[in-house]
Amino acid sequence: MTLLAINWGNVGIQVFYLILSLSILVILHEFGHYITAKWFGCRVEKFYLFFNPWFSLVKKKVGETEYGIGWLPLGGYVKIAGMIDESMDKEAMKLPPQSYEFRSKPAWQRLIIMLGGIIVNILLAFFIYAMVLFVWGETKVPNASVKNGIWVQDSVLYELSLRNGDKILAVDGKPMEFFDEIQAKLLLSKNITIERNGVQSNITMPHNFIERLVENKKKTGMLLMQRIPPYVGAYDAKDSSNGKKAGLQEMDKIIAIDSLPVAFYDEMPVILASRKNQKVNLSVDRKGTLINVQANVNEDGKIGLPFLTLEQFDSLGVFKLDKKKYGLLEAIPAGISMAMGKLKFYIDQFKLILSPSTGAYKGLGGFKSMGSIFPTQWGEWESFWRITGFLSIVLAFMNLLPIPALDGGHVVFTLVEMITGRKPSEKFLEYAQIVGMILLLGLMLFANGNDWFGWGRGK
Repeated sequence: MTLLAINWGNVGIQVFYLILSLSILVILHEFGHYITAKWFGCRVEKFYLFFNPWFSLVKKKVGETEYGIGWLPLGGYVKIAGMIDESMDKEAMKLPPQSYEFRSKPAWQRLIIMLGGIIVNILLAFFIYAMVLFVWGETKVPNASVKNGIWVQDSVLYELSLRNGDKILAVDGKPMEFFDEIQAKLLLSKNITIERNGVQSNITMPHNFIERLVENKKKTGMLLMQRIPPYVGAYDAKDSSNGKKAGLQEMDKIIAIDSLPVAFYDEMPVILASRKNQKVNLSVDRKGTLINVQANVNEDGKIGLPFLTLEQFDSLGVFKLDKKKYGLLEAIPAGISMAMGKLKFYIDQFKLILSPSTGAYKGLGGFKSMGSIFPTQWGEWESFWRITGFLSIVLAFMNLLPIPALDGGHVVFTLVEMITGRKPSEKFLEYAQIVGMILLLGLMLFANGNDWFGWGRGK
């Protein structure tokens, strides 16, 4: 019962972070449309966070605009007079055009209004990453300092012949400067260069690598991490694990289990798996003194051992941390560069999704996947803002896609009008909007079906 409560608590925290992040992104995206529409003299009839079919949670009319919060958290909208959008207000479009309507404005003004939300999301990402660097700085692990190599966390990598202790030197021929970059690079890689026992070799990555990761039932969300010695980290006050009950303390180092020596964490699971629901004798180095501790192994083959922090591993010389602080003037260009790097990474992933042979589409996820990337503990604001910055980039890119019902679809129609001098008929725009909405709803259904039922994985 306690475990279930903790899990639901973690989920609740992630749901809160997700809703907060989406609310910020949606409000500012729609504000981009709102402010440019007002700038060019358009009447904005509604400004909503989330959709409000049938009823609204909150609404208040100020001047000519109704502001509100809907109950369906699938986005938001501004209803601009004289524009064919998700409101599908056909009756208003039958009336003669008015000077304050979207359809009465020059094409270049309509183009700016449609790009307003995308531009705001891009600028927001720049701002968020700049502020993250200004407030928290940047901490990375130089790859050369990871002297013990990798700890393989996903069995797919093991199937590709990667082993604990291997050192990943390069991905697609490019040397890896920082260990933190390796996991993301692996997702898009064709080959990697490793070193094992002083000998270098190359491993060819399969074309459907992401598909194999998605279909791996034992996936952990992490592909690899630094190989670390079995030091015990700090126990939380509410921790009730067997390790804490056995009296293990922070900075204890486990050197043997039932007289079987262990030098790294990855050597422990094999031993403990054969001792489920049994007691084991741990040989522990506590500040230079050898002591013996008896601990119970649970039904999952675990004792309950928290890790040290990155700073503690740094002080022990297990690997080094490269910490960089940014002044405000330094953080702005660095934040822009970081945001553009995230955009490139996302576009590269998107290309894989569009290629069926890679099977990457099977990893397409909805709100459950989005929520799962947020922290599970209160107060982890650096992680929250980094994720929100990335989602802002994703929102900008997705809205720029040339799909009717998205900003990008309206942009394409407006550009065609500006080039040809011919404006698409309102009936055409109406049908295009319907087709676009059907496509988007189908995509949303597929993505969330993947999350909950594994539709794309054939489960």
